[in-house]
Amino acid sequence: MEYRWLPSPAPYLPIWEAMREFTEVRNDSTPDEIWLVEHEPVYTLGQAGKPEHLLNPGGIEVVKCDRGGQVTYHGPGQVVAYCLLDLKRRGLFVKEYVERLEDVIIGTLADLGMNHAQRMAGAPGVYVPYDPQYGEFDPNGSQLAKIAALGIKLRNGRAYHGLALNVDMDLTPFGGINPCGYEGLPTVDLRRCGISCSLGEAGERLVGRLRTAFED
Repeated sequence: MEYRWLPSPAPYLPIWEAMREFTEVRNDSTPDEIWLVEHEPVYTLGQAGKPEHLLNPGGIEVVKCDRGGQVTYHGPGQVVAYCLLDLKRRGLFVKEYVERLEDVIIGTLADLGMNHAQRMAGAPGVYVPYDPQYGEFDPNGSQLAKIAALGIKLRNGRAYHGLALNVDMDLTPFGGINPCGYEGLPTVDLRRCGISCSLGEAGERLVGRLRTAFED
């Protein structure tokens, strides 16, 4: 499985187009790839995304794309891992693939010292306990906050798009949307969980976990 860092911060649209082109022209022997990138500020609306979840985009670009899911935000301080994988060749179905991606994120967070990450039923992604009163991570918090999102697209059994992990970012733009279609869903990043980590380290750890999860 090959991986590479793309020049960052990068606009969203050209990379989305490159992912689609890669997936369109690949064949049964094309190696899978992981693309790591930090994006310029952008809201992306999934294929079935509802515009009403865009509350106040302000001057941030909005791109309607072909991944699953609703609306999310990408921006500086967040590492995105685009996973260009041939699921058919690996004998993977979508549900198992999504679960493995969530496991990759949970494992990466554990590697970094966050041992409270978890799934939330019916809401793909990874979450941590959160105290809404103080707006920060709390291992005994009464609510869950989203620290990582995922969205995928399949074409002829081959996946693209991937996952996004909040490392150290301005979370304000998440207030301009209902993140992933959930009204009032709080978001958090590693820094606000008390974890100091560079974008590069987070990306490299994600790659290590992805290779473990998907390489034969």
